[in-house]
Amino acid sequence: MVLFSLSTVLLALSLTPVQATQFWHNTGTKSGWDTFTHENKGAVDEVTDQKYKGPTALRMTQIYDASWTGRYHSEAVKYNAYKKGDTGFYGFAFRLQDGWQFAPAQEFNLAQFIADFTNLGCKETYMPSTMVWIEGDQLQARVKYGDVCPTANQKIRTFRNLKTVAAGVWHRVVIQASWKSDDTGFFKVWYDGEKVVEAYNIPTTVSDGRYFQFRVGLYANGWHDHGYEGTQGTRQVWYDQIAAGSAFQDADPDGWLATQC
Repeated sequence: MVLFSLSTVLLALSLTPVQATQFWHNTGTKSGWDTFTHENKGAVDEVTDQKYKGPTALRMTQIYDASWTGRYHSEAVKYNAYKKGDTGFYGFAFRLQDGWQFAPAQEFNLAQFIADFTNLGCKETYMPSTMVWIEGDQLQARVKYGDVCPTANQKIRTFRNLKTVAAGVWHRVVIQASWKSDDTGFFKVWYDGEKVVEAYNIPTTVSDGRYFQFRVGLYANGWHDHGYEGTQGTRQVWYDQIAAGSAFQDADPDGWLATQC
């Protein structure tokens, strides 16, 4: 019996193995980000009280304020995360505070891709494309496509009630997207290692080709869009093992260690 190694076969076929590439990563620290958002009483803190791996995590806090008419972002921001035509994986681990109040059901965004369209001169200034959020205790995701302006040309495809999210424990999210404005894109989401979205031959981003940021953090959009409900006016979410790359293991919070990068 003659045995051939994979490298020998690849050499014989004049092929080279494809190497996974991690574009960037963060191990739950405030270093390495391009900026942060923490509107009104919100905060982004590097903490040791909860962490997924390593010594620290990022804790995002938002506090309801009846006198505040603005939005409620507390996020870490990475510039130039994708542009139309790119393909990549994006992942993070998150933990809702103990005793998170799921009812009445309101929307709290966990991660989003967003870009500044102020120069177009229409209603949109900063517009999010893909978002991942919870509504009640259900995980949701979406893609946005069409033209940014006029805003009536923006289209949204939502993937609803993907999985139940528990409070007080760590969860993992990985997104894979082929960012296309025509029907050649695809979009996938894994939650705690289980694939919960797999959609092919769809548009996944808008026609404008500028770069989008990637933001992880708490955005209490339900408070701004629909008004405050319930009795829990302080909300906290922890984040750790945030990354992007060309392969699943580059972005999966369980798939990489900082020492390998």
